[in-house]
Amino acid sequence: MGDFLFGLKAYKKPEYKINKPIRLIELFGGVGSQSMAMRNIGANYESYRLVEFDEKAKNSFNAIHGTNFPALDIRNVHAEDLGIVEKDKYEYIMFYSFPCQALSLAGKRKGMKRDSGTTSSLLWEVQRLIDECEENKCLPQILIMENVAQVHNDHNIDDFNIWINYLKEKGYSNFYKDLNAKDYNLGQNRVRCFMVSILGEWDFKFPNKIPLTKTIDDYLEKGPIDEKYYLSNEVTDKMVKNLKTRGYL
Repeated sequence: MGDFLFGLKAYKKPEYKINKPIRLIELFGGVGSQSMAMRNIGANYESYRLVEFDEKAKNSFNAIHGTNFPALDIRNVHAEDLGIVEKDKYEYIMFYSFPCQALSLAGKRKGMKRDSGTTSSLLWEVQRLIDECEENKCLPQILIMENVAQVHNDHNIDDFNIWINYLKEKGYSNFYKDLNAKDYNLGQNRVRCFMVSILGEWDFKFPNKIPLTKTIDDYLEKGPIDEKYYLSNEVTDKMVKNLKTRGYL
């Protein structure tokens, strides 16, 4: 029995450790919340590549992070554009939080099937990029996805499993979990699915919960607020009517 338990221990996968400077590649990067997180935890990183189609979001990203990235359509981006070189010196983390409009309960829920034409089906452009990276021997060491929890509901689970199996075939160990912001001391009830994929045979554990000490009041501006920031009665009435029509109220 002792030999059997020793064998189990010997086959336990090690936890992955980052010990090199991080180069962030942000697909669908928006204003760069991933870079903000790296900054907030004091990581040794650089905002290395941004793929963001929206001109205003790109401008905000550059203003916030002191960069000068152009707006890019992921459909026109290729592996060589990502600049993944000298992997022995750098840790490449590629975020790919693809659009959620076709998955979210607040949208039309048309899904993310390949060639469906939905914004959420841009996930499969990420597949194309990873295929190209494999051909060029420049797969990122870590992939991270964040999306609405509906990414793996009954309607989307088949496509989600296709995606996970694809990443396994490319050599990634994959871990996903729904996390709520309020469980990590953020004053918001916001559930999102996170998936971490690590190239090779590795173990990974999501962080432990942090007791909630904040409320929404901690984030609100103090003092009188200009009336221009308030919604009119006409707009709020329209929103309530729409929610009732859709069965949310």
